[in-house]
Amino acid sequence: MPVSSLDKQLGIEVYATKSLGTGGAIRKAVEDFVVEEVLVDGSKASINGVIPSKVLGSSLKRQRFLLCILIKRNWDTLIAIKNVAKQLAIDQRGIQIAGIKDAKALTAQHLTIEDCLIEDASKVNIKDIKMQPVGYLREALSLYYLLGNYFTINIKSLMLKESTIKKRISQTITEIESLGGIPNFFGHQRFGTTRPITHLVGKALIKGDFKEAAMLFLAKPSIHEHPTSRQVRQELQSTENFKLAKKNFPKQLRFERLMLNYLVDNPDDFVSAFQRLPTKLQELFVQAHQSYLFNRFLSERVKHGFHLNKAEVGDYVVGVERSGLPLTKMAKMVSAENIAEINEKITSGKIRLALPIVGIKQKISEGIMGQIEKEVLLEEGINLENLKANELSKVGGRGGLRTAITPIRDFRIQNILANADGESCQSKLSFMLLRGSYATVLLREIMKPVDPITSGF
Repeated sequence: MPVSSLDKQLGIEVYATKSLGTGGAIRKAVEDFVVEEVLVDGSKASINGVIPSKVLGSSLKRQRFLLCILIKRNWDTLIAIKNVAKQLAIDQRGIQIAGIKDAKALTAQHLTIEDCLIEDASKVNIKDIKMQPVGYLREALSLYYLLGNYFTINIKSLMLKESTIKKRISQTITEIESLGGIPNFFGHQRFGTTRPITHLVGKALIKGDFKEAAMLFLAKPSIHEHPTSRQVRQELQSTENFKLAKKNFPKQLRFERLMLNYLVDNPDDFVSAFQRLPTKLQELFVQAHQSYLFNRFLSERVKHGFHLNKAEVGDYVVGVERSGLPLTKMAKMVSAENIAEINEKITSGKIRLALPIVGIKQKISEGIMGQIEKEVLLEEGINLENLKANELSKVGGRGGLRTAITPIRDFRIQNILANADGESCQSKLSFMLLRGSYATVLLREIMKPVDPITSGF
C-alpha cells in the first residue's frame, strides 16, 4: 500500500494493515471531530455539558484548586486557556490541564484553576468556549490523572457502497486487533500538517544551529498555508529583514510575531528570541524531532519484518497498569535468558514492547533493533556521543520510552449513511485511545488517504 509523501516526511513510512482503505475526508465540519477527555477515575468530560459527580473526589467545599470542564469549538488549547486566564485576570500559569486537544475539533476537557471561585469561573464568556465548574480539589490537574480520550469521528465524502465501507473498516479493525493495537506513531498534528516544520526546527536546536532553527520557524513557507503567510515568509527568507517582517507578518501568526518583536532590536540573539515563546511551545520543537525519530524507528521495525507485539533480544519492554496505561519508567531490556518469559507476558498483556524516544537521558535499543536505530540516526546526522543539552535543546529533550503499539477500546461503527446526492456516503465511528495516542493514526489505517491534507488530517 503506497504511503503519502507527507507521511514519509514525518517518519510514518508504512501501514500496519493490508486491507483496502475507505478514502473519504475528516474535519469537513468542526463537529465531525469530537474529543472527550477521560480521567483515570473513569470521569468523562462531555461536550453535552453533563457533569459526573465526584470527579477525582472533588467537592463544593472550597479548596486551593477549582476543577472545571472546558468545552471549546475550533480553538487551540493553549490560546483558549490564555483567553480564559485573561478574562479571570490571572496568570496563565495558574491554569493546569491534563492534555492538549485538537484545535480543529469540538472538544471537552478538564482543567484546574488555582485560587478561583465557582462564581468567577461561571462568568467566563468567550465565543465558542464554555466553562463548567465541577468542584474543588486539593491538587492541581496534571498528566498523571489522564487516562485517554474518547473520539467520535465523522468520515465524509466516501465514494463507496455502504456495504463496501463497512467491510473495509471491519477488515482493518480485525487486522489491528490481531496485532494487539495500532502502531503508536506520533500523528500529523504533532508536526503541523499544513506546515510540517516543527521537527526540523527541533533538529536545528539539538545541533545548536539557532539561526537555522529560527529561520525555519519564521521563514520556511508551505504551499498549503494561507497565501499571505506564505508570501511574508518567502520575503523574510530572502531578505532576513526582521523589521520589515514585523510590519508585514499577519496578526494571526502570533508566535512568530513574538520572536520578531525581539529580533528587531536583537538580530543575532536567536536563543533569547525562542525563549520569548511559551515554554510548552519551546518543548514542542525538540519533542517533535524526537517524535520523528521514534516514527522512523517504528517504521523500520515494520519494514524489517519484526513484530510489534513480540520482543527480540535487545528490545525494551515496559510494564502495564491495570488501567492499561504503560509504565514507561518500569522498563527492562530483553536478553536471551528472559526472552521466553517476556514474550509470554506480552501475550498476556502484562507488558508491552517499547522503542526509545532518543534524548540526553535515554539510550537506544540493543541487538538487531539497536543496529536499525543506529542506522536511522546516522542517516539523520545525529551523533549520540556528542548529544549534549544546550540552552534550548534541554527544554523537553530528556527522552524516554514509548510503546510500539497502543490498544483501541470500544470501537464502534455508529452508522453508515448515504448522502442526498446519491453518490457518496458518510460514516460515524467512535472509539477510545489511551493518552498520548493519536486518533489520526487509526483513521489513517482505515482510510489509507492519498493526500492527508485534502483528507483533513
